[in-house]
Order: sequence, then C-alpha cells, then structure tokens
Amino acid sequence: MTLESNDAEMIQLLDRIAVQDAAALKALYDLCSSKLFGLAVRVVSNREWAEDVLQESFLSIWRSASDYRASLSPPMAWMGLIVRSRGLDFLRRRASQRSHLTQEIDEVMADTLALDAPTPMDTAQASEQAWALHQCLVKLENRQREVVSLAYVRDLSHSELAQQLKLPLGTVKTWIRRGLEQLRVCMARFA
Repeated sequence: MTLESNDAEMIQLLDRIAVQDAAALKALYDLCSSKLFGLAVRVVSNREWAEDVLQESFLSIWRSASDYRASLSPPMAWMGLIVRSRGLDFLRRRASQRSHLTQEIDEVMADTLALDAPTPMDTAQASEQAWALHQCLVKLENRQREVVSLAYVRDLSHSELAQQLKLPLGTVKTWIRRGLEQLRVCMARFA
C-alpha cells in the first residue's frame, strides 16, 4: 500500500469516525495503532503507560475526528500530535499525583527542618534530575559527552577545552552546542 493510498484510507476512516462510526475507529486502530504505540512508548518510556496513553489517544481521536482537516496535515501527523499530547499529559498527571502524595509529609518535615536545608522534595527532585541527566548524557557520543562534561563539571572555557583535548576550537564549540541541544531535547521528556 502506498503512502498516498494509506493516507487516503485514514482520511476516509476519520471522516466516518467524525459521524460516530465505531467500525471505522476499529479499522483505524488496526491500521495504525502499532506506529502510534511506538510513539507513545518513546514519549512515556514505559510500555504499560504507553498502552494507557494509546487508549486515551483513540478516545481523543473519536471525540475530535470532526476537527481533522486533511488540507492542514497528514492523518498520521495529526494523530501523532494527539498521542504526544496525551503522553505529556499523562507524565504531568503522574508527576502531580506523586507530588500530592508527598506534599503533606513535606509540610510536616518543613516545620521540623532548618529553613535553609533542602526539603525531602528538593532532594527527591534533585535525585530525579540527576538520574534524568545521566540517562541523557549516555545518549551522547563519547567525545561529545566528554567535552560537555569537562565544560560544565570542571568549568573549562572553550579555548581551554580545545587546548587540553588537542582539538580545533570550532570543533569544541560545535560539539558543546550540539550536545547541549541534544540534552535539552532529552531532558524535556523528563520534565
């Protein structure tokens, strides 16, 4: 099946879903759920959570199919955006629920701890951020990870790094810029 005919089929199914055709929703699910599930796994990093996200996404597709405009985007891009949004919503809800569970304990602990000492929530968040940073750093290429780490852990300037690593200054700057961009994108998934 070609991309155009696949898009045409999905557009027809979305048109039918817009008028509450349940069989069309099942057909659309059969046609593209595996790709959308893969996207959900990448967003939430957990297969079980991704199943929930996929289910919420298809409910959103059911409710908003009448809003879809083929002239604005291909059907998979539109559905992918829904999956991504539901995944990020899921992660925010999960973080909010965890925060709610610890809020009462934090309030009691705040009364007993020195005001300038980190709270258990601060410590937990710092630990989560450190874990997330480690997960993102290991995705960088070895040399790029080394340059970014040296720049920020040892607080070395670009020229000091270039001299120490015996690399051209432009290479060091490029690796740092690209490495920081990759880290920013990666860390956003944990936010």
